[in-house]
Amino acid sequence: MIITLKDGSQKEYAESKSVYEIAQDISEGLARAACAGEIDGQVVDLRTVVDKDCQVNILTARDEKGLAALRHTASHVLAEAVKNLYPQAKLAIGPSIDTGFYYDFDHAPFSREELDALEKEMKKIIKKGARIEKYTLPRNEAIRFMEEKGEPYKVELIEDLPEDAEISFYSQGDFVDLCAGPHLMSTKGVKAFKLISASGAYWRGSEKNKMLSRIYGTAYGTKEELEAHLEQLEEAKKRDHNKLGREMELFTTVDVIGQGLPLLMPKGVIIVKELQRWIEDLEDNEWGYVRTKTPLMAKSDLYKISGHWDHYKDGMFVLGDEEKDKEVFALRPMTCPFQYYVYKATQHSYRELPIRYGETSTLFRNEDSGEMHGLTRVRQFTISEGHLIVRPDQMVEEFKNCLALAKYCLETLGLEEDVTYHLSKWDPEDKEKYIGEPEVWNETEQDIRNVLNELNIPFVEDVGEAAFYGPKVDINAKNVYGKEDTMITIQWDALLAEQFDMYYIDENGEKKRPCIIHRTSIGCYERTLAWLIEKYAGLFPTWLCPEQVRVLPISEKYGDYAEKVNKELKANGIRSSVDGRSEKIGYKIRDARLAKVPYMLVVGAKEEEEGVVSVRSRYLGDEGAKNLNQFIDEICREIRTKEIRKIQVSEDNQKN
Repeated sequence: MIITLKDGSQKEYAESKSVYEIAQDISEGLARAACAGEIDGQVVDLRTVVDKDCQVNILTARDEKGLAALRHTASHVLAEAVKNLYPQAKLAIGPSIDTGFYYDFDHAPFSREELDALEKEMKKIIKKGARIEKYTLPRNEAIRFMEEKGEPYKVELIEDLPEDAEISFYSQGDFVDLCAGPHLMSTKGVKAFKLISASGAYWRGSEKNKMLSRIYGTAYGTKEELEAHLEQLEEAKKRDHNKLGREMELFTTVDVIGQGLPLLMPKGVIIVKELQRWIEDLEDNEWGYVRTKTPLMAKSDLYKISGHWDHYKDGMFVLGDEEKDKEVFALRPMTCPFQYYVYKATQHSYRELPIRYGETSTLFRNEDSGEMHGLTRVRQFTISEGHLIVRPDQMVEEFKNCLALAKYCLETLGLEEDVTYHLSKWDPEDKEKYIGEPEVWNETEQDIRNVLNELNIPFVEDVGEAAFYGPKVDINAKNVYGKEDTMITIQWDALLAEQFDMYYIDENGEKKRPCIIHRTSIGCYERTLAWLIEKYAGLFPTWLCPEQVRVLPISEKYGDYAEKVNKELKANGIRSSVDGRSEKIGYKIRDARLAKVPYMLVVGAKEEEEGVVSVRSRYLGDEGAKNLNQFIDEICREIRTKEIRKIQVSEDNQKN
């Protein structure tokens, strides 16, 4: 057989070889570093036997897929350590993830001290260097094996597999775990790892199931890579919106109010209000939108027409019982069906289209409690929602314009480099999840693909991520811990106009169905606020800062002049305050810096006498004395243009 390697070179063998043996034949060093293999593009275990002509790639920890195999092995080492120290713990699942790995256990929550003890036990296991072996059992034998070991979660997983399935296991010494692999050849290959944290997680992600204890860890090919990652994690903690947003008094949560129902505090409201005013003015004045205001709830009848009742009911807050009540209502999870009836209230000519409806919509979605996180995953949120009713011949151009508006918003906020574009498609293997015929889905997906290619926007395609009524472009971003969320969505809908009997009169006086674009320009305001907190570590662009200027009198004698300066700032629409406390000026400066105020105006005898202010900023540090009107002109221009100024001096220099 002929094996073609990654560099195009070839090796010829007279007999079958495992991927690991091929790695050894290439070089002993490569074999020692190997984590997994790839045969004709498919990731495989190093133990996989190659018996025909194919392309083989040896994956090391420097490859994403190879690193995943190393981390998967680390999760098994963790599971063995838990069973060694806590024999009564039950094993659930333990996959590799983008940032490392985790394993779920039926056990009491783990403390940091217990994680440290588990790390020591893992090091002992790794030092022994047990060879990792793979074997399979028929389904019935596999079930019996796991029943005898007292592992009910593993039994449940096996029972979900087909009756004729061969179930694979991996052993490392006396420890055996159900697993599809791939894994390293020995536990010795796990050289650099760290257990990061522990939390709760519902079995199979459903709050109807038992809460398990999840341990998160990470692993790398070298200690240097691990240390770099741990340093990055420390920086992430500083930027974590869930921590920083509370410290800055932007939002809070309260148990008696409920999960996923954050309270925006006055400072947070200022930021969201600025964003909302900007988006509404931008859409209405420059992009041709008209405003609607629609109810927060509706009868179930509306959602049955739209299809949400059949396809999205579990994600809705339903008010009432269909078996007992004459009318059942639900809080709205989206605004589209409401705006359709605004359109249907009058007859429309082809000349009127496109009609672009915009609404700052408060929506409600019944997210699982295990998914709640700060402002990024909530049950009530506000969104810059819009629906465009267009003729079919206008669809492509309007879809491009929606993308252009989204890109403009991202650029203005300084977020355009942080996003990835996804074409979210239907899953033809799960047709019950969607409405419409395959031909419509294939055509509309190709239309979006053509638009993205024409605009030179790099994108990936995600099967099964479409809305039930149409494909979409999802613009995604990762939080500081690497978890990806959708920030902005633009959907192509060629189906719902039929269900709602929407039409326009064409040039021949005949009724025709319009197409619909569902879109956001900035997405969910709460999630965007979280994104901005983490992007800027709380050091927002000046136009978004809850407090833009703080006036600092050197002593109480200059309080009147400070108030005069403050009054002039406020008269020009600048959010400012006076720190009139009887504290030293150095203390006041440090306090303003901790509050992340972009500008401080220090005033004393000289400033009052000359009618100036001494400017200190987060951007240049000490900017010297300026005429007050000059400073006001400069900051007003910065706010008006939404300028994102770069910080040009270090934190240490600013302290001087």
